[in-house]
Amino acid sequence: MEKIPDQIGYLVLTEDGAVLESGGDLENDERVATIITDLITLSNKVDPLAFGPNEQFKKISITYDDHWFVICLSNKKIYIVKRSLPTHVYEGNNVIV
Repeated sequence: MEKIPDQIGYLVLTEDGAVLESGGDLENDERVATIITDLITLSNKVDPLAFGPNEQFKKISITYDDHWFVICLSNKKIYIVKRSLPTHVYEGNNVIV
């Protein structure tokens, strides 16, 4: 996880939200772990008619002005990476080219 470019923090959680590994800005951050676990629970309940009963998301991205979170599920673990976002590239919802 520490080799991911622009990574400034990471968490690896169990399916129920217990922290297995952490580092950087997210070192032992139980608050973020709880928020992400709640977000995943909520996303699995969104419009069951639109998605199959066993269909789950592959990746969730949350973007802020200067950083973003990438959340993935794999091997019954939740991987969360906080990455820096260059301020000159992103302004609000518009990409500046």
